[in-house]
Amino acid sequence: MGEALATVAEGRLRGVGEGGVNRFLGVPYAAAPLGALRFKAPAPHPGWSEVRDCTQPGPTAPQAQTPDFPGLDLVPLVGAGWRQGSEFLQANIWAPEGAKDAPVMVFIHGGAFVGGSNDAPVQDGTRFARSGVLLVSINYRLGVEGWLALPGAPTNLGLRDQIAALAWVKANVAAFGGDPANVTVFGESAGAMSIGCLIASPLAQGLFRRAIIESGHGSMVRPIAVAERVTKRLAKMAGVTADAVGFATLTPAEWIPIQQTMQLPTTRIDLRDETGIEPAFGLSRFLPVYGDDVLPEPPLDALAKGVGADIDLLIGTNAEEMNLYFVPTAARDEIGRLLAWVIARSKVRRAWSILKAYGMGRRKPGHVFTEAMTDLVFRLPARVFAAAHRGRTHFYEFGWRSPAFGGELGACHALELPFVFDTTACCAGKQGFVGPTRRRISPIASMLPGWASRATAGWTGRPMRPIGHG
Repeated sequence: MGEALATVAEGRLRGVGEGGVNRFLGVPYAAAPLGALRFKAPAPHPGWSEVRDCTQPGPTAPQAQTPDFPGLDLVPLVGAGWRQGSEFLQANIWAPEGAKDAPVMVFIHGGAFVGGSNDAPVQDGTRFARSGVLLVSINYRLGVEGWLALPGAPTNLGLRDQIAALAWVKANVAAFGGDPANVTVFGESAGAMSIGCLIASPLAQGLFRRAIIESGHGSMVRPIAVAERVTKRLAKMAGVTADAVGFATLTPAEWIPIQQTMQLPTTRIDLRDETGIEPAFGLSRFLPVYGDDVLPEPPLDALAKGVGADIDLLIGTNAEEMNLYFVPTAARDEIGRLLAWVIARSKVRRAWSILKAYGMGRRKPGHVFTEAMTDLVFRLPARVFAAAHRGRTHFYEFGWRSPAFGGELGACHALELPFVFDTTACCAGKQGFVGPTRRRISPIASMLPGWASRATAGWTGRPMRPIGHG
C-alpha cells in the first residue's frame, strides 16, 4: 500500500495506491450545504491550502440509521446511516494506477431519496478500476434537505447536487487519469430515478454521454403543487412555517424523526396527481419535481421532444422487484384481498380491475399484489421510458433468484448491485442478500464486464439478452 496524489481545482489530495488502484475517499465537489448555504443551490468549494487527506471515508448526508430488516442485512447495500460532518457533498474515486484518458463511470446511489451513501460496501469501485474504468460514486442531499418544494428555496436540490457533481467530474477527472469526454452515469432505484430526470434536464446536458438506469425511470416525479402538500404536512408536524425560514429553525438531526414519521404508510396524505396516480406508490414522500429550471416539464414529455437523444441508454428492471418489500416482512403471505385493494386504490385508478387482471380471486392476494406492484412501480414505467427515448436504447431484465428466505426473495429490488460491482462476497452470509454462501452464486457471472464495456466501447452490436436466465 502506497501514497497516491492528485491535484484538482480546489487543491491537492492524498489518497491510497493499492493493487494497481488509486483510491481517494471523501473528496468534496461542493461547499458544505449548511449554515448560510442550507436550502441553497450547491456552491463551489472554497478549496484548501494543505494537502487534503482522502484516505478515509467522508461524512454522509443527514439521514436515519439503517433500519433492521427482518432476516436481511441492509448495511452492505445502503451503508450504516449518517456519518456526521458538514462536507457531505463529496465523491469517492477509484482510478486505475497510471491511467490516461480512462473511461469514467459515475454512480448515483439509491435509498428512496431519504437514505443511502456513496460508501456502502456493495459500491466498492476497486473492480471497476482494475478493469480499466475510473469509478466515481457521489453523495447528494436527502429527504428534507434535498427533495422538498420549499418556498424561499430552490426546488430539486438533490438533483442540483448531482448536476454539480457531474460538472465537477467533467472539470477535474483528468487529474485522476479519466477522460472528461467519456462519462457514463449509472444508478439504482432513487439514483436511477434521478438519472431519468438528468437525461431530461437542460442543466445536465453535455455532462455525460451514456446512462445506465437500474430499476428506475422518469415517471417518479411530482408537479410542484402536489409536492407542496408534503412541505405543508411536515411544517404542521414540526410546528414551523412552511418555507425555508421556518424549516431552517430545526437542525437536520431534528428533522430526521419527523421525516421518518412522514415516510410511514400510516401517515395519510394524498399525493396522487391529475391522472390519479401516486407516482412513488407510497415508497417515498420525497421525489424530484417538475416545473422549474431543472425539470421544466415531466421527463417523458421532454424525451418525446428529442431531449436526451444524444445519450446512449441502457435501462432495465429485476424480475421480482417488490419481493424486497413484501417477502422479509411476510406481507406477501399476509395481505388479504381487501387490504390489497385499499392500498392499490390509494395509488392508482381502476385498482380492482388491475388486480383482477393479475389473478385476484384465483391466486393468493399478496402474491397478486406483489406482482402487480412490480409492474406498476418499475417494469411498465421503465419500458415506457425506453420507448420514449429517441436515442440508442437497450433494455435488460435481471432474473437471477436469491436463495435467501428459502428462495422466496427471488430476483428482488437491488439484487443486481453486487453483480454490477462484483462485490457479492459482502452481501453473502446468514442474513445476506445473495444467500448464505458465495458458492451458491454460480448460476450467474459478474455483470461488471457488461457495464464496463459500455463505458469503454459504447452501445454497439445487438441489445443485451435478459440477465440471469440460465
